[in-house]
Amino acid sequence: MSRPDLLERIAAAQADLARDHLVRRLRTVGAADGPWLTLDGRRLLSFASNDYLGLAQHPALREALTAAAAQWGVGATAAHLLGGHRAPHAELEAALAAWTGREKALLFSTGYMANLGVLDALLGEGDLCVQDRLNHACLIDGARLAGCELKRYPHADADGAARQLAGTADAAALLASDGVFSMDGDVAPLAALAALCKREGATLMVDDAHGLGVLGPDGAGSLAAAGLTQADAPVLMATLGKALGVAGALVAGPAVLIDSLAQFARTHVYTTATPPALAAATLRAVAIARAEGERRERLMRLIALFRDGARAHGLALLDSPTPIQPVLVGDSGAALAAAAALEAAGFYVPAIRPPTVPQGKARLRVTLSAAHAPSDVERLLDALAAVLKATSLAPAGRGSG
Repeated sequence: MSRPDLLERIAAAQADLARDHLVRRLRTVGAADGPWLTLDGRRLLSFASNDYLGLAQHPALREALTAAAAQWGVGATAAHLLGGHRAPHAELEAALAAWTGREKALLFSTGYMANLGVLDALLGEGDLCVQDRLNHACLIDGARLAGCELKRYPHADADGAARQLAGTADAAALLASDGVFSMDGDVAPLAALAALCKREGATLMVDDAHGLGVLGPDGAGSLAAAGLTQADAPVLMATLGKALGVAGALVAGPAVLIDSLAQFARTHVYTTATPPALAAATLRAVAIARAEGERRERLMRLIALFRDGARAHGLALLDSPTPIQPVLVGDSGAALAAAAALEAAGFYVPAIRPPTVPQGKARLRVTLSAAHAPSDVERLLDALAAVLKATSLAPAGRGSG
C-alpha cells in the first residue's frame, strides 16, 4: 500500500500558487511610526493598516498598557474560567456591552476564535446557517465546524437570503453576515436582513470587525448606524485590533447568549485569557473612541477626499463608504506589479489576490486612517494614477462615485 505523502502534496499546491502569482510572503516591519512603516530598510507610507482611528500607538494606550503590566504582569496564566479572568477583563466586557447597547459581552482572543466558538455553540447537525457569499473565512469555517447545513446567498442580496431560508423552513436557522465587508468595504443590507430574520424566525449574527469604532452614533458600529438593536441582531461579534488598535474580540448580546457561550464556546473555554494589560489598554481605547468623535469626522473627510480624487483621476472604485477603498485590477500578476511600483514610489499598498478575493478580482486594497494627513491621500492618488497609467491597467469596479 502506498499512501500519498502529505508534504509532497502541499508542496505541489504551493508550486501551483507560485505559477499563478498567488504566493503570499511574510514581510517583517522593522519600525512603525503612525502610518509610516520601515520595510527592507525603506520608509514607506502605509495604506494597508486597519488602524482606522489611529489609536494603535496612542500615548494613552501605551500608558494604560504599561501601568496594567506593572500591576498584573504579562500573561493571564490561565483560561477565563480557571482564574485567568482578571478585573481589567471584567471592566472591558462591561464597557463594550454598554457601548454596543447589549446586555453583556464576552472576550475572545481573536475574531476568528470568536466566530468559530459562537457558531459551534449555537448550531449543530440538522440546523441551517445562511451566509453572504463574501463573508469572512472564519464565519464559513465556523459553520463547517458546527456540522450544520451551510447555504450561501449572492453578495448583499436579502432576497437571495430569503430563498435560502425558505428552502429549509423547519430547521433552526442562523443568518450570518459581515457588517462591513473586509475586501470590498461596502455595508451589508442589515435592516433588510433583520426584517427577514424576524419574519422567518431566524437569528441574525453580524460580524462587525470593520464597523465598530467607525460607523454609527458614538462609533457603536454598523448595526447602530442602521438603527438596529439587540432584539434585531441578537449576536454581535467585533474585533478589538482594528479601529481600537489593540487585539482580541468580543461577542455581545442577551445575557442568556453570553452566559451560555461561557459554557459552550470551546474557543473561549479552552484557551488562555488575553493579557490583562491588553484589556486595560483596550478599555482606554474604547473611552477615546467614544469621546473623540472628531477622529471619525476626520476619517470621513479623508474617505470623501480619496473618492473625489479617484473620480478626478479616472480611477474606478468599488462602492464603499468606509475606510476600505479597493482599486480593482483583475489579473493577479498585474496587481503584484502595481503594488511593487507603488512601493518603489514610497507607498505600501499590498495586492490582494485569490483565494482572499474571487478569481479575476485581484485588487489594491487602500485603507485609510485618521492618522493620515490630507496631503498623504493626495500623494497616493497621484501615485496610483501614474502607476496604473504606466502599467496600462484600467481597473473596473461596480462604480466610481
